[in-house]
Amino acid sequence: MARALDPFLRTDLLRFTTAGSVDDGKSTLIGRLLLDCRAVYEDHLAALAADSRRLNREVTDLALLTDGLKAEREQGITIDVAYRHFATPRRRFIIADTPGHEQYTRNMATGASTASLAVILVDARQGLLTQSRRHAFISVLLGIRHLVLAVNKMDLVDWSREVFERVRSEFATFAGRLGLHDIVCIPMSALLGDNVVTLSPHMSWYEGVPLVSHLESVPVAAAEANAPFRMPVQLVLRPTEGYRGLAGQLAGGRLRAGQQVLVQPAGHRATVRSIHVGERRVTEATPPSSISVELEEDLDVGRGALLTDPDSLARVTDRARAVLLWMSSTPLSKKTWLAKLGTRSVRCTVESLDCRIDPDTLATEEPGIPGLNWIGRVSVYFHEPVACDPYAHNRTTGSFVLIDPLANDTVAAGMILEDDGHIEGLGPARTSPSPTRLLTPEDSLVSPAERCALLGQRPVTLWLTGLSGSGKSTIAKALERRLTDSGHACYVLDGDNVRRGLNRDLGFSPAERTENIRRVAEVAALMNEAGLIVITAFISPYAEDRAQAARAIGASRFAEVFVDAPLPLCEARDPKGLYRKAREGRLQEFTGVSAPYESPTAPALRLDTSACSLADCVESIVSWLEARGYLGP
Repeated sequence: MARALDPFLRTDLLRFTTAGSVDDGKSTLIGRLLLDCRAVYEDHLAALAADSRRLNREVTDLALLTDGLKAEREQGITIDVAYRHFATPRRRFIIADTPGHEQYTRNMATGASTASLAVILVDARQGLLTQSRRHAFISVLLGIRHLVLAVNKMDLVDWSREVFERVRSEFATFAGRLGLHDIVCIPMSALLGDNVVTLSPHMSWYEGVPLVSHLESVPVAAAEANAPFRMPVQLVLRPTEGYRGLAGQLAGGRLRAGQQVLVQPAGHRATVRSIHVGERRVTEATPPSSISVELEEDLDVGRGALLTDPDSLARVTDRARAVLLWMSSTPLSKKTWLAKLGTRSVRCTVESLDCRIDPDTLATEEPGIPGLNWIGRVSVYFHEPVACDPYAHNRTTGSFVLIDPLANDTVAAGMILEDDGHIEGLGPARTSPSPTRLLTPEDSLVSPAERCALLGQRPVTLWLTGLSGSGKSTIAKALERRLTDSGHACYVLDGDNVRRGLNRDLGFSPAERTENIRRVAEVAALMNEAGLIVITAFISPYAEDRAQAARAIGASRFAEVFVDAPLPLCEARDPKGLYRKAREGRLQEFTGVSAPYESPTAPALRLDTSACSLADCVESIVSWLEARGYLGP
């Protein structure tokens, strides 16, 4: 059996997607391809005919081959992405049948993200519509360079050459602006099979080939194999005591045993000892192979790292310009997102909006507020340096998705641009840099050592975190009094006081809580630079926000103090009546009631205020500071 399959497996594979507006016939075309290429079993065809009769369709509805959801069949629309496989003697194919409705554009982008060719269907009666242009534009943005314009339903316009030429001319003008030149236009009737697998007897004026013949001849040589070497590390394998393999899928270039690689963004150089595909050891691998790489050196490399070519490195940066496709019905807000680049996840912020791109005209406009299906050019700030490439160079290392960390919902897809932000067919990005790029850090003429000697102390931020009513503010104020009486310069940053001034523009949504903590951390860092001991009293419910605060302040100056008290005790205290309001539904997003609190796992100090007195808590912190030399010799 394996030998019989060998010729089939050796034929190359073309992944393509269908796209276009609603009711242009995408699912019907795929059904026709599967039927005429003998990829449908007899019993499946019989069930298809029965379903068509049950749904009162006059003829067998080929779209039902791919519209597998009940809602799709009842409404006659495509909602989800459906993948189908078929083959001819010359090539294997995987088709992504994607929805045409505007609200499902995200599904279309998903199907196009791995495709090498896109078939853009247009109803001959309707011509090019906004969704047709949007899908063509997204296909080009996603790196697809082979497009087929399928002018469908020619039987409904009497096989008119004039209609076909008008649609072809309009699309050619649009595609030319995108810098796309590999376009084939085919007039067809997917329902009747004209120009799908065989040439149509009704359109003798058409001098080209049917769709399948073109699909068989499109070059799909793996350009990735000639690109610089890239392999995102997905996981570390330890099947035996002496083997440590870095597993992942090759995203570019060739990898050979003995080859030098660089681990980014860390910058460690290493040598490949062995390469395995499954349990089989090989001397060379090419994309898109999934492999395991063993290095000669014993390096700390894990998920999210990128193995690259030392002579052609990926860009390591914390900022990038990108094209963003907003895929959520909730508009973009000023919040922290989780960006997933390859196998790495990192917090990020959409720093600035450069422009919106009109998919109809390709004109750039004022960005506005991104909503569902918004496409535009943005600047993204990653909270940690990432290794990436422009999307035009590598589709894997040049793309990312934005995820809402609380809802775990994918809200946007991004394609990283060259540094100048250029998009084919559009003007250059606006030249005004983001505000942070205009800033140059200034060094003080007073050294940290001088400040320590002057004040007789070392700066530190004591980050008190815990539920409302746990005792944070009470402990913070008592500690400030104790340290000041002992001659130490210190200051309390309290949640309510900060929100009266510095953060008065922020509410209590998860995104605004994150921004609140970010600003407080930056202020604490400046105070530490001045030599002060800073005491903060914030619920700061999210572990990642506290970790980000530690990075902003510096690990050597940050101490997490968990003011721990059980929720019933905090509710019984309820010094501001907030728990009562939350239980009555008058206060939304309240930590401990309608919003989560992520307890510290390894705090510098844990103060149990259900068992310890205020004096004991203050004494514990002072003893901790003295033991570590923060209060002087």
